[in-house]
Amino acid sequence: MNAASKIHSADDARRFAKRRLPWMIFDYIDGAAGAETGAARNRAALDAITLQPRILRDVSDRKLGTTIFGQDTDRPFGIAPMGMCNLSGPGADLMLARLAARHRIPHGVSTVASTPMEKIIEVADGHAWFQLYFSGDGSGTMNLVERAKAAGYQTLVLTVDVPEVGRRPRELRHGFKMPFRIGPKQFVDFALHPRWSLTSLAAGKPQMANFDMDGYDFDRTESRARATWDTLATLRGMWPGNLVVKGVLDTDDAVALKSAGVDAVQVSSHGARQLEGAPAPISVLPAMRAALGPDYPIFFDSGLRSGEDALKAFNQGADFAFFGRILQYAIAAAGEAGLEQLWDVLSDELSIAMAQTGITTPV
Repeated sequence: MNAASKIHSADDARRFAKRRLPWMIFDYIDGAAGAETGAARNRAALDAITLQPRILRDVSDRKLGTTIFGQDTDRPFGIAPMGMCNLSGPGADLMLARLAARHRIPHGVSTVASTPMEKIIEVADGHAWFQLYFSGDGSGTMNLVERAKAAGYQTLVLTVDVPEVGRRPRELRHGFKMPFRIGPKQFVDFALHPRWSLTSLAAGKPQMANFDMDGYDFDRTESRARATWDTLATLRGMWPGNLVVKGVLDTDDAVALKSAGVDAVQVSSHGARQLEGAPAPISVLPAMRAALGPDYPIFFDSGLRSGEDALKAFNQGADFAFFGRILQYAIAAAGEAGLEQLWDVLSDELSIAMAQTGITTPV
């Protein structure tokens, strides 16, 4: 039995990833802010929501697709933007891009992706959104916006929940830094995980590829506290496509974003990686939907681990959901085959939950 065939849930993928990845890499992917009570809160809130079974309804013809920004997708969920995905396995960014192309779903391309944004959107056959961090004085940020525009991106996702980078003790204990540095402690860690080390380091030291050229620079730890509503207005003025703001947990903020011309909000706590005491995003969805009205697009991420979780988000008011780190677990566990296997698991979980709750479309 191959490794991919042993993945029957996101928990399976995580367990295999934990065995195969160096401790430093696993804890970077898996960790959350502070004592990680925020991550536990996210999980508890999702677990507390129930789905109501319904009976004797013809649910034989179920459709998992939906429409987002006028484009048909094969699934009601996509790939959340994640930095440095190639740490989970060589070529992970492009595995995700190929998945996006096959299923016509949005691939969130992080500012700190480990593959250039131009290559990712090419491999994704256009099914890619560029995620933007504001940093420093903003000049580099605006350069990235122009570059994304030139590369053919139609949707820009501005992440606003990182005015300062959250403290993640698991990363700090391992000395995780970008650009990637290997000291004595990391050398021992890698030596004890030879499968990852031989394949990943042979492919080249992971790097923030969008800054590997003249005129582009980024410090992952640099303050992003200078972004304001004026910054948003500037971006709205220069970006002709869809503008999404990610990291919204307050209804007043969401209403103001709608008034400012933002095309959608993404309810998210950054996977509980920033503010440990933030509310569970799933808990604010109903109020967000009530405040924004029935037709305004609301996207969701943070803590999703299954197709049932995605259905819970839709029932609470989301139009579309995004899975994040569990996809990296699958890649670490079994490469591209593992990723496809977990994607099929998530799809099956959603389809079965739809049948059991008496619906034929997820949203």
